[in-house]
Amino acid sequence: MAESFLPLALIGVPVVASLIIFTLGIKWRLCREGAAIGGAALTAYLAVLLARRVVTVGPLQDCPLDLYADGLSALVVLLVSIVMLIIVGYSLRYMQYQVEQGLTTSHRLVLYYGLLMLFAAVMMWACLTNNMIWLYVALEGTTLATALLVCFNWNNEGLEASYKYVLIVVTGLCFALFGTVLLYSAAGQYSPGRPALLLTELGRIIPLIPRSVSLLAVAFFIVGFGTKAGLIPFHAWLPDAHSEAPAPISALLSGLVIKVGAYALARTVTIFAPHYDAVIVFVAIIASASMIIGILMAWAQDDLKRLLAFHSVSQIGYIIEGLGFGTYLGVYGGLFHLVNHTLFKTLLFLSVGAVMYATGGLRRISQLGGLGRRMPITAFCFFIGAIAMGGLPPLNGFWSKLTLFMAGGELHLWWAVAIGMVVSILTLTCMVHTAYKVFWGHPTTEPATNPGIREVPISIWLGMAVLAVLCIAIGVYPQLIHPLLHRGTESILAVYRAGAIP
Repeated sequence: MAESFLPLALIGVPVVASLIIFTLGIKWRLCREGAAIGGAALTAYLAVLLARRVVTVGPLQDCPLDLYADGLSALVVLLVSIVMLIIVGYSLRYMQYQVEQGLTTSHRLVLYYGLLMLFAAVMMWACLTNNMIWLYVALEGTTLATALLVCFNWNNEGLEASYKYVLIVVTGLCFALFGTVLLYSAAGQYSPGRPALLLTELGRIIPLIPRSVSLLAVAFFIVGFGTKAGLIPFHAWLPDAHSEAPAPISALLSGLVIKVGAYALARTVTIFAPHYDAVIVFVAIIASASMIIGILMAWAQDDLKRLLAFHSVSQIGYIIEGLGFGTYLGVYGGLFHLVNHTLFKTLLFLSVGAVMYATGGLRRISQLGGLGRRMPITAFCFFIGAIAMGGLPPLNGFWSKLTLFMAGGELHLWWAVAIGMVVSILTLTCMVHTAYKVFWGHPTTEPATNPGIREVPISIWLGMAVLAVLCIAIGVYPQLIHPLLHRGTESILAVYRAGAIP
């Protein structure tokens, strides 16, 4: 019985932490940074308990407030909690540096850590709710929390990026709400009352409603959740928001925010795919376009953060494509790449933040060079993230991409497999080229050759080192996360099978 309250506790702990920060954080620093790191650590511990319970026993179904925890929920919740803990730990010194540079004030850090905890709470809610309306509300909550963090430095560029982010994502998510209302209206006669709004009921409802209604609902979900995920052509908010936010928030946006959009697509569009071949092909087309345009735009960037932002546009295509296949191998590969992308992209953004910390804010490739000798740990972490994203064995990105290519071949979508392979090669080339120019190339400006440049403090590089080790460990031993990936895949397919017509 106590286990059924685990999902509620995962939402409640960061909410309590945020209340402590907002009420007591102005007077006592311990109630600011201490509550943030304590809340993140306790949330991570609860996420581990939930993951262990789901893997060993099965889903948690009898939870209050329409909460539900299956393999997919446990996987994403664990991922979110680990990344949040690393980002909060990274922020302790990095945000103090922002204060020292006059970019913010000590009092405003109350808002920063309070919003981080609120973001963690709504992320947990989004991943643990079984109600489609509450999923929409939670996604909107993540948008509002991160929008205030994007413009945290309160400059013109940040405010513009935040405004664009809110305008585009909120508008896009309205389409997801339209899709939900459409499904609920069509399914009313087959599943009267609240059950039609439950995500676990989709598999039973979809075969009963007209084909035209289903396909229109899928289109609305792809537009709505695809906007949140940063999928082409709904990605216009992503490069500006990623580049103008403080480095920890850039990592948050790429590592977690766009993944909750992919999570929502997994809960909805993936269930439709096995019923309609057109959905599989359409998702493969739009995902392939995202891969191609994202990598081409990344090659054109001189700003490190914008370069990584466009790589997010490209890499999210792999995740959405796998989830759109609707097969075991496709969903497994999509979830595997979701985990891997979260790890190596968070690592890369935090590494860029370390470069900016050490060089006084420089982030243009043309202004940097030769940092490897003075920042060996940062150089190592960036290089691990770069080749992991490029899909080079034996790092984690290789295995998830290989799984996706096998899934595409299983469906005979060889054109999609070919595009994925070419984009992967271009990604590897782009990232290795960038790493070489920043860390081993010849310095091009005086700031980059300043003898005062040195490795960042341990509180900053420790989280980066943990992420780098995870990229290596999963690459060398991918079975490490197989139980959770298998449970997550089965939880999606189980919903579909519940409504399968013999």
